[in-house]
Amino acid sequence: MAWRPDPMLPGYECREIPLPQEPTVTGETPGSLRATLVRRNEPSQPRAVLYVHGWNDYFFHTHVADFFASCGIDFYAIDLRRYGRSLVEGQKAGYISALSEYYAELDAALALVRADHDRIAVLGHSAGALTSALWVADRPRQFAALLLNAPWVARHPHEPRHGPMRTVLAGLSSLNPLRPVPSAEGFYARTLHVSQDGEWDYNLDYKGHPAFKPRLGWCQAVLEGHSRVARGLNIDCPVFAMLSKRYDPSTTWSEALTRADVVFDVGLNASQVPSLGDQVTVVRIDGAKHDVFLSLPQARQAAFAELSRWMSCYFPAEEPGQA
Repeated sequence: MAWRPDPMLPGYECREIPLPQEPTVTGETPGSLRATLVRRNEPSQPRAVLYVHGWNDYFFHTHVADFFASCGIDFYAIDLRRYGRSLVEGQKAGYISALSEYYAELDAALALVRADHDRIAVLGHSAGALTSALWVADRPRQFAALLLNAPWVARHPHEPRHGPMRTVLAGLSSLNPLRPVPSAEGFYARTLHVSQDGEWDYNLDYKGHPAFKPRLGWCQAVLEGHSRVARGLNIDCPVFAMLSKRYDPSTTWSEALTRADVVFDVGLNASQVPSLGDQVTVVRIDGAKHDVFLSLPQARQAAFAELSRWMSCYFPAEEPGQA
């Protein structure tokens, strides 16, 4: 597969990553899985960043790509299997039975990026941050930095950690992994999309669509990822994590929800981030949303400033000793 113009973002290019050997599930066409790598421009810099989106999401964040370009870093993003550009009709949107299954497309994307770049950072958001952390931990000496945007790395207090309930969940997942799990829609989409109270114009078929149903097998995969994080990952590169300063689980709408994380408990997740490795920086952004890069302008610019400052020390233009 060759690079071609991206049909969703003018000026961008994309490249399909076929995954014909990856297992499909009931109702899907065997051999139909694929991922899609997107890039902002042809390689021009020694440093690159690879962005991994979160649950019920895809790459559309051109302002993030522009930020990295302004820092002298080439930008790539991957739409994982069953998401965004990679989603094929009839597939179970967003489904995965183990987060390590994503390693197939992530490894393929890394090989393509590494062909043109000396130093690579990974940027993951939410569930994509969890997958990214596990992948980076399992690929030592491959990355210069790990950047996390609202990493979903901690169990919810009510999630089963061990004992009978955990056993029951594992059993139900093995019997019927595709069974949907009830979930509350919440106000997150309302805070984002331009058609409601947000400023972002993205494809509602690929972000916020009800076809993305949490399923038992997916929930089990996330729980297993959280358990690995809790045991410690020993990531061997510097880690930067940013999260909102405030979590707001309100069930009635107010304008204040546009300045908080309404998806998960940021304090709980921030407390778990240090278990990722020995060089970890955690920054809390006042007024940020769940996707910090989709926050209102003041919080968004604060996030970019913090990230730029951190990269100047831990992901600089020149490797230590080369300047």
